[in-house]
Parts: sequence; structure tokens; C-alpha cells
Amino acid sequence: MSFLRIMNGLERDPAIGRQAEQVARIGFLTWACSVEGPVTAQVARAALDCPEAVAAESDAARAFVGILQEASRAYLAGTMRRGRARVQH
Repeated sequence: MSFLRIMNGLERDPAIGRQAEQVARIGFLTWACSVEGPVTAQVARAALDCPEAVAAESDAARAFVGILQEASRAYLAGTMRRGRARVQH
């Protein structure tokens, strides 16, 4: 399912609060499974640049955008290294 179609569905969804978060998670999983190739932080950032993401109004659509924002930062957090050497067992 395309990003635009998912966003349109989320904008029409009357869910609020926790229910909106659940609907957004389902929307994110649907989107992630429909993306060709691996879902990377760059792919999530590209989705965030779409006008529909910028103009999200419903609770479900805004929650979906929040999940995309988390996904766009997830890779960056995983690549940071500590200053000390790794302990080898």
C-alpha cells in the first residue's frame, strides 16, 4: 500500500489517544512491508518530506509521523560508538 494511501486512511480515521497510536503502528507496519528494498532511516526521512506527512492533522496521522520520526533516527543511534575498546571474551 502506498504512503499516500496510508496517510489518507489515517487522516480519515476518527481514533484518538491510544487507539490512534495503535492505528498508526499498523499503518507503519503496512508501509514498511510495502516499501521496495530495505526500510532504512533514509527511507523514513524521505517519507517525512512528503507534503502529507508535513500537513498531518488527525491523531492517527500525527502518531504515524511520530513513528516515522523515530525510525528516521533509529539508524543514527545505532551507529554511535563508545570511546573505550570493546571487551573480548
